[in-house]
Amino acid sequence: MIRSWLGWLACIHVLALLSPLVFAAELPATGTVQVLFTPWDDAEGALIREIDAAKKSIHAQAYLVTSRNIARALIDAHIRGVKLVLLADREMMVKNETSQVPKLHEAGIEVRLETRYAAAHNKILLVDAEGDRPVVITGSYNFSFSAQARNAENLLILRGNRALARDYLSNWRRHRDEALPYADAIVQ
Repeated sequence: MIRSWLGWLACIHVLALLSPLVFAAELPATGTVQVLFTPWDDAEGALIREIDAAKKSIHAQAYLVTSRNIARALIDAHIRGVKLVLLADREMMVKNETSQVPKLHEAGIEVRLETRYAAAHNKILLVDAEGDRPVVITGSYNFSFSAQARNAENLLILRGNRALARDYLSNWRRHRDEALPYADAIVQ
């Protein structure tokens, strides 16, 4: 029994090692990459600059949103006419009294809450994902003060890779379709 489990684990490990090669072969290497590491780099400032530069749309997916600065930037983008939809983990939003998700909903931003998974642990911002100069932001960085000031986190900002943005947007849409509208998810 143990040998069969170890065999499966070995197969999974090999697949995990090979999967970046498969995806790298499918996506052309275009655009630029910026990497930030907290607490040393100003990841929050970089996120806010990308939000401020959004022209048409922001597709966000967050496990945790407690940063007032990021929430303010998202609300400002919404006010200036950027189409913005946030997917958030329902349990983290309910459990965390400093969550900014209710504030974002109250500001008129479309919020959908993910309930299907033990943890909807994605941290993604797609800025103008369907345009000529899309930006994909991802990494371990939660949208929180602790992620900037207390934790060891990473943030990748990938600019100008349309194939990558399409893949991320496709996955984001799959999650959106499974998520519940804010009002419906709060009632549960």
